[in-house]
Amino acid sequence: MSDEWDAKVVIGSKRQTPKVTKKDSDLNAARRSGAVVGTDKKTTGGSNKAHQGTDHQKIAKLDRENEVAPPPKVAPSVGRAMAAARADLKLTQKDLAQKVNEKPSVMQEYESGKAIPSVQILGKLERILGVRLRGSNIGEKLGGPKKS
Repeated sequence: MSDEWDAKVVIGSKRQTPKVTKKDSDLNAARRSGAVVGTDKKTTGGSNKAHQGTDHQKIAKLDRENEVAPPPKVAPSVGRAMAAARADLKLTQKDLAQKVNEKPSVMQEYESGKAIPSVQILGKLERILGVRLRGSNIGEKLGGPKKS
């Protein structure tokens, strides 16, 4: 019982945490004050040790071989058909973009063949331009609704 009364509890004192320093003056001051000092050398300090040897070259080659192919772009025939149909309707790329609810840059990408095809956008363009942009008969005029 008497041990508990003799124990000293200090409230509000901070624990000493290890400090990392790069300066020799801080290191010498810690040694003078009697603190425990540990010095560790970095194993890869000053050079890129990760790229020594040929293993990284073999891994990079494997990565290049296993890369996924980029998605296909719109065929140039689609862009030509779009431009011709747009010219027949006397629309600018900006006007066509407004009718389709897209940005003018998207229309430019489609006409230049740089866009990744979207079924929704191509469907809207087909309806507005009245020209087939998907399938085998690209550039062909769309017929009206089928009569039964």
